[in-house]
Amino acid sequence: MTTVERRRSAKRIASEIVGLVVLAALPLAVHPMLAQQSPGEHWVGTWATAVVGRPQNPPPAAPAAAPPAPFMHFNNQTLRQIVHTSIGGPGVRVVLSNAFGTAPLTLGAAHIALRDKTSAIVPVSDRALSFSGQPTITIPAGATVFSDRVSLAVPPMADLAIDLYLPGNTNAPSPLTMHNNALQTSYASETGNHVGKPAFPVAATLQNWFVLSRVEVTAPESVGAVVTLGASLTDGARSTPDTNNRWPNHLARRLLAQPTPVAVLDEGIGGNRTLSEGAFAAGGNALARFDRDVLAQTGVIYVIVADMALNDIGNARENPSPTVEDLVSAQRQLIERAHARGLKIYGAVLTPFEGAGYFTQVGETKRQAFNQWIRTSHAYDAVIDFDVATRDPSHPARFLPQYDSGDHLHPNDAGYRAMAEAIDLALFRAAPVATGTSSR
Repeated sequence: MTTVERRRSAKRIASEIVGLVVLAALPLAVHPMLAQQSPGEHWVGTWATAVVGRPQNPPPAAPAAAPPAPFMHFNNQTLRQIVHTSIGGPGVRVVLSNAFGTAPLTLGAAHIALRDKTSAIVPVSDRALSFSGQPTITIPAGATVFSDRVSLAVPPMADLAIDLYLPGNTNAPSPLTMHNNALQTSYASETGNHVGKPAFPVAATLQNWFVLSRVEVTAPESVGAVVTLGASLTDGARSTPDTNNRWPNHLARRLLAQPTPVAVLDEGIGGNRTLSEGAFAAGGNALARFDRDVLAQTGVIYVIVADMALNDIGNARENPSPTVEDLVSAQRQLIERAHARGLKIYGAVLTPFEGAGYFTQVGETKRQAFNQWIRTSHAYDAVIDFDVATRDPSHPARFLPQYDSGDHLHPNDAGYRAMAEAIDLALFRAAPVATGTSSR
């Protein structure tokens, strides 16, 4: 090697060393998404809903608070959907679902912000959402996707506005994954991409959530979530829309006063059953949806199994099947699956339903026997007695009149509050965080 060649080689090596030093000093400049990653952050769901594949229709004998909204399709429109948090946190991400779609779903843009009032947002809170560093994403059929983290101070018990721009025509052949009878007004825009606009051009109001599955926040390691798995009572049927008066909402308010708050994720589906598929609920029976709606929830450490068995009993009418033994067997399966993941699981006693359209004396006998098993078997880690909390002491097969929404099956706002107040908050203290579900 000549002297000139040796000098050139030395300069090249020196240049490469300087370049490596610069790269090492500026790792966040390599990709903007890396600036938002914080390895080891503890994520917990603050809001969730149980998704289904088509609109649910109420059972003939158990009307919902209002007729279900028609299945809506969207074509080059933006949805501004409102959700209500339980806990707060400094970082946030959104989980979207095409679980029941039969074709890929393209999302053209997404934003999140604090809601001001009606369809308006607080402009300074608006944040663009990305997915693996990209502003758009196509969600495969049957899939779920997480947005990237954004920094936004999310308050507890606050309304968030999540904007999703759907550039294509969602009118067939693939149904939009959704939750019907949301009891929360959301908004569909005029034609076009309107994500993040402070004044949203509203073309229609919605009482459903579309594509949304969950909102998660960063939280201390000690914070976890309780999933409330149930049917229409857990979903809040016949509570006042836009007031967050479901019993899980009231429970969330109570849990915020704890030294360590606990998030509440409402996985109620109107008409849902433990064992069979109702013609009016397309989210799967409790055994079928347990993995998706309970075990997959980020940060879950507790589960409350609520009112689904009441639909199994009521819809059977005089039919002996399903038997109480069938329902007990199903409950034991849920308990085993929760315990296998290290979760605490609590059983809620079924509420009165005399006077409801599907009430029979055979069904009441089953309800009493089923409730007796919940109270005395010690199969669940604890029992929550919604029956005692809501029944009329002078006529125990019926609701207290002041708690009855009028259909003798669903409570009113006061009844839902009484249910939440019947829950011992000591059940949500000092439980271990479930392995593999609290952090991502």
